[in-house]
Amino acid sequence: MKRIATIQDISCLGKCSLTVALPVISATGVEAAIIPTAVLSTHTMFKNFTCKDLDDQLLPIADHWKSEGVEFDAFYTGYLANGSQVDKVISIINSLKTEKTKIIIDPAMADNGRLYPAFDSKFPKEMAKLCAIADIILPNITEACLLTDTPYRESYDEAFLKTVIGKLSALGAKKIVLTGAEFGKKYGVMTYDNGEYNMYEQKKIDAVFHGTGDIFSSAFTGLLTRGKSLDESVRIAADFTAECIRITKLTPEANWYGVEFERAIPYLIERIKS
Repeated sequence: MKRIATIQDISCLGKCSLTVALPVISATGVEAAIIPTAVLSTHTMFKNFTCKDLDDQLLPIADHWKSEGVEFDAFYTGYLANGSQVDKVISIINSLKTEKTKIIIDPAMADNGRLYPAFDSKFPKEMAKLCAIADIILPNITEACLLTDTPYRESYDEAFLKTVIGKLSALGAKKIVLTGAEFGKKYGVMTYDNGEYNMYEQKKIDAVFHGTGDIFSSAFTGLLTRGKSLDESVRIAADFTAECIRITKLTPEANWYGVEFERAIPYLIERIKS
């Protein structure tokens, strides 16, 4: 069985980060090992959330894995507790990767034109260092702008997205999957792979929920590690994310803080089989 090491936080309530990554990666038929970067009482859209960073545990966990001879087919990083963790995560990846290991970075730090509350203006430069060692990065539009020091726009055209992607590529990432791309009547994911741009378009669902980026990234990483192509991984992950949103929108008793992805896991499994 393929194995992914995912390095990100645990939000104890909120349907994001590791509480999404573990079940979604497992649903793709891939083993998920974890290095938690922090423990949060809830995700950061709640007020008065608590956060305990696990800085002192990151390297000891990796050292133990190395002593046991554990190997990974992919590393997948998400929310880090602070900028100082970037160098530790880079060290962990460099210590444990092999020639076959894919490095997939979700620079989970911002959305809707703003950094998440825990981060200061210096954090994007730290995250850019992590993106530089990636095989694939998975930023949203806000994160892409912050990583490249590009002024954020609420409206843009295809040329703007390609310009930003070009700047992201210059950071060092080999392939780019830009999520939440929207211009004209198009909405979806723009990819850059070996000089080629592609857009996977979807009909936009008129609803916004927290954690959908984590759902997409976790599904994409599991699918790619399982052996799906980049384009197929994008299509299935995007469709699965849309199905999660659709189901949640149709569920009156759904909680406000996340999507009911659990109900959509059978859809993901069927798509993998097809």
